[in-house]
Amino acid sequence: MKAYDGMYIDGAWRPAAGPDVIEVVNPADGQVIATVPAGTVEDVDAAVRAARAALPGWAATAPAERAARLAALRDVLVARQDEIAQTVTAELGAPLKLSQTVHAAVPIAVAGSYAELAATYPFEERTGNSTVLHEPVGVVGAITPWNYPLHQIVAKAAPALAAGCTIVVKPAEDTPLVARLLAEAVHEAGVPAGVFNLVTGLGPVAGQALAEHPDVDLVSFTGSTAVGRRIGAVAAAAVKKIALELGGKSANVILPGADLARAVNIGVANVMSNSGQTCSAWTRMLVHRDQYDEAVELAAAAAAKYGDRIGPLVNAKQQERVRGYIEKGVAEGARLVVGGPDAPREQGCFVSPTVFADVTPDMTIAQEEIFGPVLSVLRYEDEEDALRIANGTVYGLAGAVWAADEAQATAFARRMDTGQVDINGGRFNPLAPFGGYKQSGVGRELGVHGLTEYLQTKSLQF
Repeated sequence: MKAYDGMYIDGAWRPAAGPDVIEVVNPADGQVIATVPAGTVEDVDAAVRAARAALPGWAATAPAERAARLAALRDVLVARQDEIAQTVTAELGAPLKLSQTVHAAVPIAVAGSYAELAATYPFEERTGNSTVLHEPVGVVGAITPWNYPLHQIVAKAAPALAAGCTIVVKPAEDTPLVARLLAEAVHEAGVPAGVFNLVTGLGPVAGQALAEHPDVDLVSFTGSTAVGRRIGAVAAAAVKKIALELGGKSANVILPGADLARAVNIGVANVMSNSGQTCSAWTRMLVHRDQYDEAVELAAAAAAKYGDRIGPLVNAKQQERVRGYIEKGVAEGARLVVGGPDAPREQGCFVSPTVFADVTPDMTIAQEEIFGPVLSVLRYEDEEDALRIANGTVYGLAGAVWAADEAQATAFARRMDTGQVDINGGRFNPLAPFGGYKQSGVGRELGVHGLTEYLQTKSLQF
């Protein structure tokens, strides 16, 4: 076990203000693999003060130089890709292959995309007799989750730095080690002192202190809708800008005539990836009544193959939460087809890949975000019924539509109340905006839309 000391503040690792530590546990075997400092209000204040002091210099830095620092950061992340993957596997429990292809590779692509955007974005433009300036919002407080621990930080830090903002990051307490690795990479990339700061700590202590800090101009939070609501209230009271990436209960709509086997198999894979710990996972599969029984059989067969191929959930509390949802599904009358609440192994925070059939739209498992490897398969009568079910939750983060005719799928997708929809298995695009409708959040991440979250406009009239 390694005992890490210090917070990355003002370009250096500094001792924490208090003696408390957070234990980092490998959820695959329950072993404590490291400790990190549990940051206090004092640590957060020191980090914010460093970010505030560094802001004028970084904001005045030429966009080309900011782009160069981001390109250097991307290159360091590439060089340390294997270490990143191993770190995420150790603290999150993700299978190593997933850590390599997603947890390490996606943040590298995102950092690279912002290196290019910082160099090409029009920070000044003319409209009529005005020059419109796009200026950095200021000091950013970023509070990030554990499910994609490096990606979620880079998706905030890279556009913030590209915009000319300075940032204080408070990573999730379950996965602070890859965040420390990122701070090392930022340092190695030559980002000036105070521009990027890292404080590890508990959400109700360090996270709250960051959200409440009067010198933070924008709070960017990714996590549950419940916590997002509290952070939004704190930020609104201080008239701060906020960006919230929250929960989801996304629908995977399979229209008649679609390639059923492909749609079901990819749909199951989408839910089981990262052990179901993905806010945008398509956890509701909607199938026409005439194909319903076949789809359930296909889903059961696909999920059964995952068995030992998915990692554990992040911690024991999360494991119990997901098992509780599975028990609730059974109690409310859904038919358990594969999996169930029993832990598949004696050791570790594992939950069996689970598929429910005969799920109705009003059931808890069809309405609430479970955040585990649990799929609900619902039947619909016609397209209007499918649309009503798809739009019938408080969330609107993602979704999918499958149809024989792409135009039909696109027409359906346009009517879905959700932030992004994959058509017939469309691939993830790191340049496309990511974010939700309704209670799935406020604002967008990635690409140009992600950059503009960290900019404010000023007009000069001539």
